[in-house]
Amino acid sequence: MREGIGIALCALLLCGPSLVAQTPKGAFKIARLKYNGGGDWYNDPSAEVNLLRFVQQNTTISVEPVFEAVDLSSDALFQYPMLFLTGHGNVVFTPEEARRLRTYLLNGGFLYIDDDYGLDTAIRREMRKVFPDKEFVELPFSYGLFHCHFHFPHGTPKTHEHDGKPAQAFGIFHEGRLCVLYTYESNPSDGWADPEIHKDPPEKREEALKFGTNIIVWVLTQ
Repeated sequence: MREGIGIALCALLLCGPSLVAQTPKGAFKIARLKYNGGGDWYNDPSAEVNLLRFVQQNTTISVEPVFEAVDLSSDALFQYPMLFLTGHGNVVFTPEEARRLRTYLLNGGFLYIDDDYGLDTAIRREMRKVFPDKEFVELPFSYGLFHCHFHFPHGTPKTHEHDGKPAQAFGIFHEGRLCVLYTYESNPSDGWADPEIHKDPPEKREEALKFGTNIIVWVLTQ
């Protein structure tokens, strides 16, 4: 049994260029994933709220634009079709947390990880606990997520410079389904935050919000 995730994911169907809206009861929600290790899992709580409002305004997807957070130890984990993990610095999963995250992902859940800077070493180490048998693979620019609603011919947008490296997107797949998306040297979620926080140019914020919309569309239709 997919512990309720499948119901949430099947509530929307793609119909041509538009999406059939959910009822308010089944509105799409994102949960911020809490973690230990010292990293700031809680930073920029306005990010998901602003993204969901943008989705509400630019698609027919029914969403609930609120900030919610969840522990891997909580059964509430399985109520969300999408988890979001971000921050700076260290991340640590206990063996039980890694097991539960694996169960969530193998049963229809989706995790989006955005390196806010300094997360790369820790998240790669911890995701090996979750999937010792899988590796992150870089997504080509032709991958469907980059074109499913808004068009990103060069893949994930580069919202922040960080170390000046090219923006990259990586994925972990299970039976052909993308279950983990990881953006590196990109940081679109900073572009979702309230404009006064990072003072990103309006065009950068719009680009980041469009990319986030593509993520949600992909979660609901793959």
